[in-house]
Parts: sequence; structure tokens; C-alpha cells
Amino acid sequence: MSALPPKLENVINAFAHAPKSLRLQALLEYSKKVPALPPRFSEHRDQLEQVHECQSPFFLATEVENNKVHLFFEAPPEAPTVRGFAGILLEGLEDATPEEVLNVPDDFYREMGLSELITPMRLRGMNAILNRLKNQLRTAGYSAA
Repeated sequence: MSALPPKLENVINAFAHAPKSLRLQALLEYSKKVPALPPRFSEHRDQLEQVHECQSPFFLATEVENNKVHLFFEAPPEAPTVRGFAGILLEGLEDATPEEVLNVPDDFYREMGLSELITPMRLRGMNAILNRLKNQLRTAGYSAA
């Protein structure tokens, strides 16, 4: 797991060592960490990409500045599971390098024990969010090391 960005590794370890009964509560806490979109996205929604695999409307954008990735998400408050996953990605990947993000295993959430709590359909949506982030970085010319 050493290839993971340190902040994401910390989140994974915290979930993996938490009792099953607390993991869902922790996921819901992360849903509260997703900030509102800055005006450049909220006023220009066409710059966001929708993740159609998510059961709830979910939109994202990535930016890279000084070789640091910045993530922007929008999901309705009524979708705490997907917002929680977005919060985990923000916590773990914000300010990581593009290469670090591209090297994150697509199924990293399995180590967190989320597959015991979340339906396979929601897990596919989570996987799609990470894949969209990676695709946006690849489209911008970045590659995994």
C-alpha cells in the first residue's frame, strides 16, 4: 500500500481498523466535508463532468496547479453515501501529484471495508468517480509513473 498518497493511506487505515458499526457513520461524516463549488464551476456547470454510473446526480472536475491535483465535486445532500466517498477522495487526494492519483488502485475502497456496507451498484459508482478523475488527468496529459 506504499504507493498510495499518504493522506489516502491514513483514511484507508482508519476505516480498515474501525469496527464495522462505525464505518458507515465515518462515511457519513466525510459527506459533510464536501465544500460547495467555487463560482467558476457553480456559474459554469458545463465545466463539470457528470458521472452517470452514480445513482444520484454527481458531477466533478479536476485541476492541476503546481503539480498538485485539486478536486471539485457536486452531489445532492440527499446522497450521503456518494458525498461521503467524495469527501474521502478530497481528504486523501487533494494536493497529491497527478502521478499519485493515477497510481491509486481502482478498488482501493475494498481495503476500507466499504464493500461490507454499500451495495455493489453504489460501489460501481464510486469506482466510476475515481476513473473519471484519472481520465481527466490523462486527458490533460499526465501519466502514471
